Amino acid sequence: MKFLKLVALLAFAVLPAAAQTQPPIRVNCGGPAYTDSMGQVWQADSGFSGGTAGTPVANTIIGTADSALYQTARYNLGRGPGLAYAFPVPNGQYHVNLHFAETSGTAFYTVGARVFNVLMQNLPVFSNLDVFAEAGANAALVKGADITVTNGSVNIEFTNVMQTAEIDAIEILPGTSGPQLSLSFKYPDGTAVVGTLHYTVSSTLVSFQGSVPLVAGEANCALFVNPSSLGLSMQFTVNVSLDDTAGHLLWSMNMGLNPSQVNFAAVQSSNLTVTVQKQS
Repeated sequence: MKFLKLVALLAFAVLPAAAQTQPPIRVNCGGPAYTDSMGQVWQADSGFSGGTAGTPVANTIIGTADSALYQTARYNLGRGPGLAYAFPVPNGQYHVNLHFAETSGTAFYTVGARVFNVLMQNLPVFSNLDVFAEAGANAALVKGADITVTNGSVNIEFTNVMQTAEIDAIEILPGTSGPQLSLSFKYPDGTAVVGTLHYTVSSTLVSFQGSVPLVAGEANCALFVNPSSLGLSMQFTVNVSLDDTAGHLLWSMNMGLNPSQVNFAAVQSSNLTVTVQKQS
């Protein structure tokens, strides 16, 4: 069970290991600097090109202790340049959390009223995103994705599908978030598996997923020392699975996880070896 918890937090952290020293970047889009309930500082809106800061609202936001992060936003009004953010960082792997809440009034409190796409590093990450459809009105929604930076910049773009794209806050986390977990996959004869590890993490308010290619049969990942520092304490459903190069499912695991119940402050590193059968 100890290893199951470690693998669950591999999925929750969704951070392939990388040798980086870049501190986290947190931006309160459309709003001023803000210190959240965990003591984390979010800088005033910066790094953007295009878009328009909306009028702040006073709505209480469900599912977060930090309503202020969701009471301001930057919108892509569809006039002139589109809405994009760029942040200079060292090349490597990062995890990006995007924070949304639908707060614009009854005209937008219906499925399909506001739909938009999100691209990262010029690649589609979330297509036809409908915040109200996923979270409802005045409720926090966090969408996360892994990216690989090769051009010295994290690039995020929001394009309209229906009405105006919006973003409330952006968080960029480097690959060295905590102790390392090494998963090693082997066949019964001892040879390394060639394939890809996939993970999906979801709750009523948060959904993110990603993939980590195996290198010499291993996937090395970073763990959050204290996952609850993300400000999320609800129950999550976690799925981790392994496919070979032919697309055969070799291994999978499903579990529930509550980040507030786990802390890895004393963990330096951990290893898990899994033996799987070859598929023909």
